[in-house]
Amino acid sequence: MAVDELVIERDERVGTGGFLAIRRLRVHNRRADGTRSASYTCDFIDRPHGQDAVVIALWHRADDGRIHVLVRDGRRPAVSLGRSSELAPLPDRRRDGWLTELPAGIVEPSDRGLTGLLARAVAEAAEEAGFAVAPEAFSLLGAGSYPSPGSVPEKYFFVAAEVDPARQGPLSGDGSPMEEGATTRWLDLDQAIAASVAGTLEDGKTELALRRLRDRLAERP
Repeated sequence: MAVDELVIERDERVGTGGFLAIRRLRVHNRRADGTRSASYTCDFIDRPHGQDAVVIALWHRADDGRIHVLVRDGRRPAVSLGRSSELAPLPDRRRDGWLTELPAGIVEPSDRGLTGLLARAVAEAAEEAGFAVAPEAFSLLGAGSYPSPGSVPEKYFFVAAEVDPARQGPLSGDGSPMEEGATTRWLDLDQAIAASVAGTLEDGKTELALRRLRDRLAERP
C-alpha cells in the first residue's frame, strides 16, 4: 500500500549541548486508503550548527601532465574511539583514527544559496588547505549527495578549483584541538582513486569527489 504521509506524533532531541544530538521522532505512516501503520521510532543525527557540508577538490596539473589533488591527513576520534573491532565484518586496515580526506567543512546557516556555498568553500580552503581561492575559481561537481540517509540528513556538495602548489600557505584551522597535527599532501588523481578501491584511502566522500573531478576534467578538450 502506498504511503501518503509520515505523521509525527512526538519530536524530541536527546543529548543536546554537544556538537551533535539525536533527534528522536515517534511517527506513523498514513496510507493512501486512509488507514495507518503502527507507531514506530525514527532516530537520526541532528547537528545544531549546520546541516550540510562542502567537499573541496583542489588540483593542479604536474609537469608530466598528470593531475594531482590535495588531500588532508587528520585524526577522526569517531573512527579510533567509536568503532568496535568485534563488530567489524572484516578487519580494519588502520585503528589509529587517522584518515585521508579532501578538505571539507560544514555549511553554516548563514551560507545561503550558491554564493554562500562558494563562500564557505573559500573559507575552508584557507583553513584546511592553506590556499586563498577566489569564489569564482570554484566550480560545482554535479549535484549534492546524501552520504548516509538512514541516519544523517546531511548532504555533501562537491566543488573543485585549480590552484598553484607554490602558493600554499600554513593551515590556519578553525582553532579546534581536534585539528591538531593535520597535514596535507599531493596525490596523483588516478592513484588516489585506485587507493580508494584498494582500501588505503577509506573516505567515501573523497572517492566520490575524485571520481567526479576526473569525469569533469575528461570533458575538457
